[in-house]
Amino acid sequence: MPVRKFVLADAPFERSPGQDGDVFAANVVDQRDGSPITIGFGRYGPDQRIEETMAVDDVMIVLEGRLSVSSGNETLTAGPGDIVHMPKGEPVRIRAHEQGAVTAYVTYPHWQEARG
Repeated sequence: MPVRKFVLADAPFERSPGQDGDVFAANVVDQRDGSPITIGFGRYGPDQRIEETMAVDDVMIVLEGRLSVSSGNETLTAGPGDIVHMPKGEPVRIRAHEQGAVTAYVTYPHWQEARG
């Protein structure tokens, strides 16, 4: 696979699986490319929330806006330039703040395959 650059405008956003709200994901590299990791962008509308147990190791980089990520009794707030690691098997609650958020993510293994 050659070296490539990705920009938000080219991301093929789709509603995040299992979500009814304004939460979208866009893989730009995944198993279809022969890569061992998935790379993509996430978009959260204002005040959107999701809860799930992580099926994969997920690294999320906040590009715009703010998110709070809770696990157990701990809540982390992340803004532009911050990185959050959510380990496989960890139950998490992600909440976008009033302005929403845009993220980049890297998962191992592929989140689509792990969700079944």
